Amino acid sequence: MTADDNNDTPQPAANPSAGGAEGPSFSVLSQYVKDLSFENPHAPNKPAESKEGSNIDVQVNVGTTPLHDDAHEVTLNFRVEAKTGENTLFIVELVYAGVFKIVGLTQEALRPALLIEAPRHLFPFARQIIADVTQNSGYPTLMLDPINFAGLYQQGEARVAQESSETDNQPN
Repeated sequence: MTADDNNDTPQPAANPSAGGAEGPSFSVLSQYVKDLSFENPHAPNKPAESKEGSNIDVQVNVGTTPLHDDAHEVTLNFRVEAKTGENTLFIVELVYAGVFKIVGLTQEALRPALLIEAPRHLFPFARQIIADVTQNSGYPTLMLDPINFAGLYQQGEARVAQESSETDNQPN
């Protein structure tokens, strides 16, 4: 090994915008909580655990809003409701958002980037917020299972295609 082979000096990363061929880029400009609500209707007295245990219903929706230039706001909307029998233990509603700058994608590629890749980046942070708020309110920490955003996207696209074909098949 020569001295040149063991060079610990950091090398600058290639910058595609510095005169070279530009490719697609995906940047997270910011992330933030837009809305957070926690309802603990029986505090300080929690309902007794039913024989069936707790039932936790998790709903998630992804929304996008174009902002300016190549920036888009992507929102993850969560509604988590925990029940034991007929009694509601707690309800968490969280809207967690991020602003993403996406350059160099076709319109066909932009939609999956906004509805799959952006939520994939936001999810771990939203998951931690939900875990913290449930734990800090006296309940066991609720760690949401990972979400398959590609699967959600495909389901949404299939639903749109089905609705479109049903509309096209209706007599005028």
